[in-house]
Amino acid sequence: MSGIVVAIHVAPVAEATPKAVESVRAAPGRGLEGDRYFTRTGTYSPKPMPDRDLTLIEEEALEALARDYGIALAPGESRRNITTRGVALNHLVEREFAVGEVRVRGLRLCDPCGHLERLSQPGVRQALIHRGGLRCQILTEGTIRVGDPIEADEPAALRR
Repeated sequence: MSGIVVAIHVAPVAEATPKAVESVRAAPGRGLEGDRYFTRTGTYSPKPMPDRDLTLIEEEALEALARDYGIALAPGESRRNITTRGVALNHLVEREFAVGEVRVRGLRLCDPCGHLERLSQPGVRQALIHRGGLRCQILTEGTIRVGDPIEADEPAALRR
C-alpha cells in the first residue's frame, strides 16, 4: 500500500500565496527549489532547522476540515508543500520514506500556528491540531512530481 502526491505548492517569499507546480526539485539542507525556505526568505528562515525542508498534509485532513468545521481550505492555502492522499502522515514521524525518487525523514508533526490562521481562515489552528501535517528533512536530491507514490520501508506505517 502506498500514498500518492496529489498537489505541490511553493511560495517564493514569506507570506506570498503558494502556487501550484507539477514538479519540483528537492535538495537536502535547502528544501524545494522556488520555495521561500530554499531561498531563506521564509517567515522562520532566521531559525534554520532540517524540518523546514519539506512539509506535507493529507488531502483527507483538508476534507475533514470542511466536513467537521465548515472551513474550506484549498491545498495551497494550507501552506504545506505537498498534499498527499492515502497515507497516514502521523505514522511517519521518525521514519524514512520515499516521495517519488526523493528520500525523506519525517521529523515532527506540523501542528498549525497562529501565523497559518492569520494567512488563511479563523478556526484553522484549532481544527487542524494533530492533523496539520508532517515536517520532513530531505535526505536525497531529486524531483518530486504530482502523481508520485509515497512509500515507506515498512508498508504498515502508511496505513490509514
